[in-house]
Amino acid sequence: MSAHAGDFVWRAGGAIAAATMRGERAVIACLSYGERGESASQWLQGKPLDEIKKIRRDEAEAAAAELGADIEFLDLGDYPLLESPEAVERLVDVYRRVQPTVVLTHPLLDPYNGDHPAAARMAIQARILGQAIGVAVDGEYPSVEDIIGAPPLFFFEPHQPEQSDFKPNVLLDITDAFPLKRKAMECLPAQKHMWDYYTSLAIRRGVQIKRNAGPNLGLPHETLGEAYMRYYPEVTAVLA
Repeated sequence: MSAHAGDFVWRAGGAIAAATMRGERAVIACLSYGERGESASQWLQGKPLDEIKKIRRDEAEAAAAELGADIEFLDLGDYPLLESPEAVERLVDVYRRVQPTVVLTHPLLDPYNGDHPAAARMAIQARILGQAIGVAVDGEYPSVEDIIGAPPLFFFEPHQPEQSDFKPNVLLDITDAFPLKRKAMECLPAQKHMWDYYTSLAIRRGVQIKRNAGPNLGLPHETLGEAYMRYYPEVTAVLA
């Protein structure tokens, strides 16, 4: 669940690529194109809104293709991304069609971008409603097969984690998947300044992975990583 066209690439591109490399399906729900607040380079060139939206859509589609993922656009608008019952209902429909086993979205706090917590709140609310057989979409109640279970939900890393109360408790090794993430990043020239930032962040998180993984995993020296924060408790029969 990505607020804007680039968010899923910077924050979770490694996780998405790693999943598709394993033969799993990844679906991106892109709530807006980031046409107003995250396309400054296009506005400075004097381009109109509709053209900017098309540019950002094309970029996001190309990035998703590099990651091997499907992508859906809800075109809810940005700056601000407004929460509404209608938007949540559309996300419930996404959940029920996709039947996700894992959900990735923004953290609930970001003092620099209100769209990100708005996307997170709607993603969480829709996950809850998607489990309820008494909640209809477009006036139709779901079958037993349509309702979702309780997929674990992870917050991906915001741009300024210290200011967003982001305390990662999951470090994901994306070493093998990073080349695809880098290719996806390069599909987003409207935010070219982010390419090196998120490459450097992957290196720093890779260092933390090695420090936390113990001596016997055989991780490569050039480990690259992404950080996540689990929202719901992990269910397990064995502590490891």
